Amino acid sequence: MIVRLADNIISPLGSSSEGNFRSVREGLSALRRYDNHWGLPEPFVGSLFEDIALEEECTPFESLAIQSVRQAVAQSSVDLSSPRTMLILSTTKGNISLLDDCEMPHIPRERVLLGVAAQRIADVLGITTSPLVVSNACISGVCAQIAAMRLLKAHACDVAIVCGCDVQSKFIVSGFQSFKALSEEPCRPFDASRSGLNLGEAAATIVYTLTDSAQDDDWVIDCGAIRNDANHISGPSRTGEGSYRALRAVSSHIDASSLAFINVHGTATPYNDEMESIALDRALLAQVPINGLKGYYGHTMGAAGVLETIISMRAVDDGVVLPTKGYSSLGVSRNINVSSRLRTTAARSFVKLLSGFGGCNAALLMTKGGLK
Repeated sequence: MIVRLADNIISPLGSSSEGNFRSVREGLSALRRYDNHWGLPEPFVGSLFEDIALEEECTPFESLAIQSVRQAVAQSSVDLSSPRTMLILSTTKGNISLLDDCEMPHIPRERVLLGVAAQRIADVLGITTSPLVVSNACISGVCAQIAAMRLLKAHACDVAIVCGCDVQSKFIVSGFQSFKALSEEPCRPFDASRSGLNLGEAAATIVYTLTDSAQDDDWVIDCGAIRNDANHISGPSRTGEGSYRALRAVSSHIDASSLAFINVHGTATPYNDEMESIALDRALLAQVPINGLKGYYGHTMGAAGVLETIISMRAVDDGVVLPTKGYSSLGVSRNINVSSRLRTTAARSFVKLLSGFGGCNAALLMTKGGLK
């Protein structure tokens, strides 16, 4: 069984998993409006750090990842220097701000390469094995956890540290603005009045290991699936094909009534939310409670799949289904069960679902104690 040993979230809402969960449970959001930020002519709403403590000779991106891994590992007895410990880094943009000559000129520009940045993170942490980078658009954080599952089952390592991290920049925000994908107000996933997504910053880490059996309170990855429908470079499938296939691959292992919820991508863009509703309906999961966390954090890109998995685990631990912040009235074609208020649950399993550019989709089935 693939068991979680420890985890951590560093975000504008807090510097621990528990602190972040409590903030979300209380309905707090880190989203706020930015005017003339980075000299951009258009305002945007996002969840950005006011300040990031820098590690020596490291960028903000690298520093966040290092600090999150350290805090997660501190909760366990993991030996970072062991040849059986591996770092898996999930990111979509890494040090992309280094392409601007004015940004941190003392940092070698080669660290814009994701593999080089990952090696710097591993070196500072004292990890002796070569890191693995997973960069597959918005599904990177779930893909990285599936990679950890596969490596552990293949006995390629004894401990897999999955860290998802991204920070925003003028380049990234202006790129999304060119798509007309950003909202100038806090996002409203699945709502009839949704007008686009918000971007966010975070680092999140989960430490996994392989065991013969799990304790009743252990979180276990039961299975994961990645499906690509190759619909379009940036637009989701109108039939939800890849998302549907990923959902079916993981939900076939469990009765839908045993799921506490499905934590969806929920970006609040017109087409992605619609696509997810179709995929859920096709997979016969429309009545399962669903929720999205972008109204609290914005879209944290490479961190999203890891961060949202951690918050979902904490929610099940607490016996609750979190509300989808910003949601009021259904604005998609399928009658899905969007969580609009805090609910209680006794279920011990959930599905984490993501989708991304290029038609990529991924899903995880997680169970407390593992499927029996």
